[in-house]
Amino acid sequence: MNQYSKRREALLYHAKPQPGKIQIVPTKPYATQRDLSLAYSPGVAEPCLEIAKDINNVYKYTAKGNLVAVISNGTAVLGLGDIGPEASKPVMEGKGLLFKIFADIDVFDIEVDAKDIDKFVETVKNIAPTFGGINLEDIKAPESFEIERRLVEELNIPVMHDDQHGTAIISSAALINAAELAGKNIGDIKIVVSGAGSAALACANLYLLLGVKAENITMFDVNGMLVQSRTDLLPIQMKYAQPGEQKTLAEAVVGADMFLGLSVGKVLSPEMLLTMAKDPIVFAMANPTPEIDYDLAISTREDVIMATGRSDNPNQVNNVLGFPYIFRGALDVRATKINEEMKMAAVVALAELAKAPVPEQVNIAYGETKLIFGRDYIIPKPFDPRLIAVVPPAVAKAAMDSGVALKPIENWDKYTDELLERLGNDNKMARLLINRAKSAPKRIVFAEADQLDVLKAAQIVKEEGIGEPILLGNRETIQELKEEIGFDFECKIVDPRAESTAHEPSYRKYAQAFWETRRRRGISELDATKMMTQRNYYAAMMVRQGDADAMITGYSRNYPASVKPVLQVIDRAPGISRIATTNLMLTKRGPMFLSDTAINPDPTAEDLAKIALLTASTARLFGIEPVIAMVSYSNFGSSQEPGSVKVREAVAYLHKNHPDLIVDGEVQADFALNQQMHQDKFPFSKLAGRKVNVLIFPNLESANITYKLLKELDEVISIGPIMMGMDKPVHIVQFGASVNEMVNMAAVAVVDAQEKEKRTKKISSAN
Repeated sequence: MNQYSKRREALLYHAKPQPGKIQIVPTKPYATQRDLSLAYSPGVAEPCLEIAKDINNVYKYTAKGNLVAVISNGTAVLGLGDIGPEASKPVMEGKGLLFKIFADIDVFDIEVDAKDIDKFVETVKNIAPTFGGINLEDIKAPESFEIERRLVEELNIPVMHDDQHGTAIISSAALINAAELAGKNIGDIKIVVSGAGSAALACANLYLLLGVKAENITMFDVNGMLVQSRTDLLPIQMKYAQPGEQKTLAEAVVGADMFLGLSVGKVLSPEMLLTMAKDPIVFAMANPTPEIDYDLAISTREDVIMATGRSDNPNQVNNVLGFPYIFRGALDVRATKINEEMKMAAVVALAELAKAPVPEQVNIAYGETKLIFGRDYIIPKPFDPRLIAVVPPAVAKAAMDSGVALKPIENWDKYTDELLERLGNDNKMARLLINRAKSAPKRIVFAEADQLDVLKAAQIVKEEGIGEPILLGNRETIQELKEEIGFDFECKIVDPRAESTAHEPSYRKYAQAFWETRRRRGISELDATKMMTQRNYYAAMMVRQGDADAMITGYSRNYPASVKPVLQVIDRAPGISRIATTNLMLTKRGPMFLSDTAINPDPTAEDLAKIALLTASTARLFGIEPVIAMVSYSNFGSSQEPGSVKVREAVAYLHKNHPDLIVDGEVQADFALNQQMHQDKFPFSKLAGRKVNVLIFPNLESANITYKLLKELDEVISIGPIMMGMDKPVHIVQFGASVNEMVNMAAVAVVDAQEKEKRTKKISSAN
């Protein structure tokens, strides 16, 4: 993708369908006059009076306790420098988005037109009553140090400059584990730091709390080594100014145990790395180009323990591991500040989490057989769902122990449950899915690539590294559309009609192979030849013959018309007698699988049992242990109508033949989803006290209507229909699917191909 196209896409992302990335959403009813009279006048007077009596009631009656201000004056925005407060707003909105999706914290971004320290501090203090916490962002040093110091001292809510402390907290956790793996005593290690700005100084300060000695830290800025004879250093930098003469970076790293890079790319050469001590620790965190390339470093020294700021390398030092969860814990105990004890608690929690057994969901997301604590895994992954249940409690407890918590937590189990419930509909599963697909991309044939939205989806799949698109359709149309949207990657384009006219070998091969599989089912050789001019037959044959790994179709045609060619070309998977589809719905209560949404109009009891088993396997593919409710309009025998009876019979079959599967019914949808109601009324059920994540519907009509209602009315993200039970990865989107839906389905297709490839290799090795 050329620079112009990237710029255009970024601008469109921020401008459409509405400007910006965040919005305010009401949390109370507002449909009736009564609602409005409670929300505003006259009802609003009552909480106002209660707060006037006791200011702490503001946390009881308003959103203050879950509201953070992300504040900047735009003087140090990313790598863009001093571009002003208005120009910093997209970044601040982005930070607000991260707060919300990782820790369910609401944010107002505040851009302040004040470079003067006194004016900035005064402005923030004046608006502080609105917020439960303040995240300072992109403020240039040295002003940032003084601004943070004063606000921490003068306000009674948590204040943190994430540019400084975020990197320090994450890298400190990584350092604890790296030192352990290298067999180094933190009190003895010698560290060379490239960079002397706010992040580097904050890292050094936190390292001192870990036990590193100041005299063992050699720090460099753009003017060279920090030495006591220099007159251009800030007071905060003088702590790390060494006596004696300056050294070059190359001289300083000789025999050093650790290199910390928070500067610019490529300042650490392979020759310099070779001079470091045994088992060197290298944190090269300049972005996007590290101080030394990861692959270059590990090829230079096998004993190096390496971390970077990049997501495509192991051990990513990513601030998102810290700030959302630190503020979450601080807000939940109503901390008056974020102190050193709370930062260290986050450090230790992150370090310990990396040593704990990794959930299969995380292994799956990162394409790993099993992530294990070691040189390539010294800090948790950003998508680890345990972070929200581990870091905030540690921070909250440290706030309580250090005396800055105004609302101590009494029931820790209940608090942990509340934290896990905050995960909700935040796209985590979609991000996990795409991340997993990117770990081993596959060739995906897009059967309708001469449709603009399909081509856009293919473009994103290529750019994101999800897969290698094969574009099927009219070649001239595809080329014109590629130019229109700036799709300048080279991709294979196939036009079946043109190939039939030119009698291409691949076309003849597919036609012959298809006829051989269908000649005893009423298909003549001429029929087979004609069918290969149709894109869905041709695309499916590409997958069957191994010329593509997966297939996406369905955008421009109804589902039955799209699925028929696929079912004629692709066999069922071994041992499968019934195929079906499921939709993965990313709901506020977490991921939910709904089946069967597209294939079986009126399944029998036996069919329903098979659909449930297929859906259970699919859920496990995503790292989710299935808890299955077989839904109906009746509860456990309350109706003898045929529809209820068949659901009941399907459950009986599953209980008898698959006793370990957590499944029950027939049950109404509200009882299936309401744990307390289910527990109270049906304590005998296998679902009692469990959170259901799979719904099996009695027929296609009810399943299809339900998933589409959820998608449109509640803006639930839908991934699917996911085809289950096929021997090859072929997936059919719904007619008129959005670009994002097709991208998600492409990721599903890649993951499906990855799993089928593993299955084939396993069978081959067994034979």
